[in-house]
Amino acid sequence: MCGIAGFTTEYPSGTDLDLGRSMVGALRHRGPDAQGVMQLNGAVFGHARLSIIDLSEAGNQPFVSEDGRYALVFNGEIYNFQKLRRDLEEQGVRFRTQTDTEVVLTLLIREGVSAVEKLNGMFAIAFWDNEAGTLDLIRDRIGKKPVYYTEHGGQLLFASELKALLVCPNVPRDIRPDAVYDFFAYQYVPDPKTIFENIFKLEPGSHLHRTRAGLIKIRRYWSPEMGEPESISMENAKAQLLDLIEDATKQRMISDVPLGAFLSGGVDSSGVVAMMAKGGKTVTTCSIGFKEKDFNETEFAQAVADQYRTDHRVYTVSEGVAERLLDICRFLDEPFADPSLVPTFLVSELARQDVTVALTGDGGDEIFAGYQKYATDWRETQLRNKFPSAFRTVMGQLAPALRKVPNKYLRRAGSLMHSLSLDPAKAFYVTNTSLDDHIWQLLLNDDFRQTLGDYHPSELTEYAYHQRDSKDHLSRLLYTDMHTYLPGDILVKADRMSMANSLELRSPLLDYRIIEFANRLPSALKFHKGDKKIVLRKALSPLLPPEILNRKKMGFSTPLAQWLRGELKAIAEDYLFHKGEGLAQLFRKDHVKLVWDQHQKGLFDHSAVLWTMLMYEIWWQRYLG
Repeated sequence: MCGIAGFTTEYPSGTDLDLGRSMVGALRHRGPDAQGVMQLNGAVFGHARLSIIDLSEAGNQPFVSEDGRYALVFNGEIYNFQKLRRDLEEQGVRFRTQTDTEVVLTLLIREGVSAVEKLNGMFAIAFWDNEAGTLDLIRDRIGKKPVYYTEHGGQLLFASELKALLVCPNVPRDIRPDAVYDFFAYQYVPDPKTIFENIFKLEPGSHLHRTRAGLIKIRRYWSPEMGEPESISMENAKAQLLDLIEDATKQRMISDVPLGAFLSGGVDSSGVVAMMAKGGKTVTTCSIGFKEKDFNETEFAQAVADQYRTDHRVYTVSEGVAERLLDICRFLDEPFADPSLVPTFLVSELARQDVTVALTGDGGDEIFAGYQKYATDWRETQLRNKFPSAFRTVMGQLAPALRKVPNKYLRRAGSLMHSLSLDPAKAFYVTNTSLDDHIWQLLLNDDFRQTLGDYHPSELTEYAYHQRDSKDHLSRLLYTDMHTYLPGDILVKADRMSMANSLELRSPLLDYRIIEFANRLPSALKFHKGDKKIVLRKALSPLLPPEILNRKKMGFSTPLAQWLRGELKAIAEDYLFHKGEGLAQLFRKDHVKLVWDQHQKGLFDHSAVLWTMLMYEIWWQRYLG
């Protein structure tokens, strides 16, 4: 796990290497073991290395071919590199190192960029041809590793994180208004947008090619498509899935440094730990707990740790969140407000005391329909189909009044009526986001309202939903989340919070073979009448106790409403009302105060929008204040 950075340069300058070093310096937390910068014929490549495979200096980057024509910087891990290496050796190739980096470079030289389709792993790759003057940027299939890029002054600049681009002189920092609206709706900025107008993320499974003349072409080489379901029995599906998970986990345990796992006590992470324990070695596991009982999962994690006799560590969050928040947020280059970033940072910090690599259960919920929102959507769909459209229209007209009432039961009734009045795609947007349109319109000032025009973030959810040409509603929901929420939220959180602690995370359930297998399964094997992750739980049932397999999902939930009335109250008041310059460009201060007061008095739970405002202002003060 590392950080990459670089830029094209038509007219090399004596300051190019200094700029490259500054970019790499901004990524040092991603790669504390070695930093390298190299001037090429038309480009500068930089790399910050976290040594995982082949710890010798021979594995340092940038990596250059023996003839000097090609150069590569690479962030990530290729889990099948040993097999690929053997295949190349049979063709007469001789390697200088034991790294996966050299295997990737060799494949790209011999077979072209299409060779990335042979790679099973997580990766962000920059590949340079000194003779042709071409640059290729490639991101892994599902988007585990990030790539940001921008064109400025005839150059193309790229990096693993935005902060490395922002050290470059004169790169504009003009805020993108629709991205701000997206952020408040989704709590993240969706690909390919960033918070800035002229900086972009390379989308997952994509390849950017830039010619010497500066022409850029982007193509999608892989996408988590939902094909027509195959006919398969539950028994066969269980057996095949278990084999895939076992192999994916085994591949991700290849490491020359200490390795462990995150253990929440949920099905996904517990299943991964069970697979790791098959190797016979004691697994180091790490869990985060909360003093608030409703958010504490440590007893379930402990049950799995006891069953597999892991070397288990637990950190309980009792206080100090306010003291740590600003430090944690400095690793976020864009506004990002998934509150589970806090426990993810803390469990990464805990794990890094003993290991350099940790396996996680990320991906199981998006692939196998594990979230409560899928059950909520199913119930609403059943109700929606029972009412004629005219009646649902009336519901939609009555809903806004009920949603303003302090009584929580009437508010829930209003929310349900609103959702039932919508078409399925728009209703999933409402279920999938934390921003009430009524609150948004209440907060907006006139200037920003006019700037946004008729833009609405639901366009992103609706576009993804309708991209999946199927009558199967659940497959459309999963397809939407795999294109939006998974890469935009879950994987961003995992990457930034682990890399903040120089820790590499690996996610067996995000192996592309498992994704493709799951996407071919009939929806009924994943979800049926509120029963979630059916095939995954049945596949893992021989390995896990019933209380783990059947309990309600919590994930890294946080006591956010309580924090904002206690632990985080002072820092929130400071940033929302005493600083607040960023928010003042968007919202009416008196209405921000109204929402704050309603939350403090317990009349409404406005924790989601208040937290999102806090995270926006903290970001704005750091980057634009």
